[in-house]
Amino acid sequence: MQAIPRHGTLDGFSELAPQLEGVALRTLAASDTIHVRTRHSDYRIFLLDPRQGRAMVEGGRFFAEPVEATVSGSAFGGCMIKIGWIGVGLRMEINLNGQRIITSPVQSLRVEREISESAPEQEREQVYLSN
Repeated sequence: MQAIPRHGTLDGFSELAPQLEGVALRTLAASDTIHVRTRHSDYRIFLLDPRQGRAMVEGGRFFAEPVEATVSGSAFGGCMIKIGWIGVGLRMEINLNGQRIITSPVQSLRVEREISESAPEQEREQVYLSN
């Protein structure tokens, strides 16, 4: 019999999730940008509707140019996903026209928040998280 890793169970995932660094999309605003570095690619996620996960996504081999997609959340790579959240060490799940795209593990992320609608680029607030 093969043992299931602790993070692969609901109990294990629930215990580990609060310890992980990441960002909940619902805490961000439309026009905020998340820069995500995974093991193999860099992504730029410009939020259109954070509560629904709608965003313009660019990066990786599936998003050579910005395209509207839905950022579903993050997972360890199995079927358990933390909806509406991007976590360092986890894999992002993005839905593009009904196709589920799973990235390599997130290494770091940076959030650029608009301070005001008329704020110049250098007046954006930035938050960094990394592994």
